[in-house]
Amino acid sequence: MDDVQSTEEKYFLEGIIDRFEDKMAVIITKDGQKLLWPIKNLPDEAQVSTALKIILSTSKTQEEEREKIAKTILNKILKNK
Repeated sequence: MDDVQSTEEKYFLEGIIDRFEDKMAVIITKDGQKLLWPIKNLPDEAQVSTALKIILSTSKTQEEEREKIAKTILNKILKNK
């Protein structure tokens, strides 16, 4: 997939909301693929023609991200004492 990009160990797809059908948004990726996404899982401000970035991660990536956030918060707390 040529439209999958990596930034800081994160993978994502970029696309644009093409239209809404029933309870689904039709998102068109840069290479023309169609992705159906539940409208209820879109940001509140999303509308037709809104550009989106869909981040892909594994459970390991999510765990590492949570640990990184926790360490950052802990360091800020300890720094302010």
